Amino acid sequence: MSNDVSYTTEEIAKLLKISKLTVYDLIKKGELPSYRVGKQMRVDAADLEAYKQRNKGIRPAGKPAAADASLPHAPTSFARGLRALVITGQDISLDILARHMEKSAPGVRPLRSYASSLDSLISMYRGEADIVSTHLLDGDTGEYNLPYISKLLVGSSYRVVNLLSRRAGLYVQRGNPLKLNGWDDLKRPGLRLANREKGSGARVLLDEQLRLHGIKPAQLDGYDRVLTNHLSVAAQIAAGEADVGVGIEKAAALVGQIDFVSLIQERYDLVMIKSPENEAWISPLMNILQSDAFMQELRAIAGYDLTLTGKIIFEN
Repeated sequence: MSNDVSYTTEEIAKLLKISKLTVYDLIKKGELPSYRVGKQMRVDAADLEAYKQRNKGIRPAGKPAAADASLPHAPTSFARGLRALVITGQDISLDILARHMEKSAPGVRPLRSYASSLDSLISMYRGEADIVSTHLLDGDTGEYNLPYISKLLVGSSYRVVNLLSRRAGLYVQRGNPLKLNGWDDLKRPGLRLANREKGSGARVLLDEQLRLHGIKPAQLDGYDRVLTNHLSVAAQIAAGEADVGVGIEKAAALVGQIDFVSLIQERYDLVMIKSPENEAWISPLMNILQSDAFMQELRAIAGYDLTLTGKIIFEN
């Protein structure tokens, strides 16, 4: 392999047939040396090949057995003693948070993973993520996030902190020609839906509302055709390829040419495991969330309610 070849975390995930979060876990453990190019993490082809050979029990050429034996545990990807910190979620506020942590949280290097809310919590349960974002509605209680967190992280000590709140609802075509003003209107025959993937907050919100209103998913044309982000759903509505979709207000404003029907205020929270080794970065994280500099950047983005930002919602 040429030393000039390198791979993104997504490319490595495809090559090794593993999840992107597992790639981040390997980077965290120092098993895959990595470096940053802009916002993107990259791994050299030679380092990827060395990892594969180690796991086959083959030593890299020219390396003595004693030196090779320590490789899986050596923090080779952090020559300056930096610890990787995996932050999951798709909102731009998380990119802003990662940038502030890089500046203000000594000893850590934030890595961004664009996973859904449910997948993020599962990755935390597996030990593959450090800070996960979630906006999952429990339809029976009307509570966001805590019912899911308590079930998935049972036996763990964790802290839940609010990042922001935002309006969620329906994307409809400009002028709302079909007069879709509430969840019950989704009963209407012939509606074309632009849907989100399983595990996303928008998909959970839709599924909970369909259940509560006695609407069968099969009634919605397009329920099984999924898209992976709010912008893609909004774009389908703008292009006239669907009549309705579920998402957040900000994406509707960014895409334009559609209307947004606000139906619920969702709480977008961060979850972190409480442990002695995590305390070193949890304290700086809390300071960032409550800082004027961070709040000013978020205020510049339309659609965010920062009333609860930095507030501890729950901890055990």
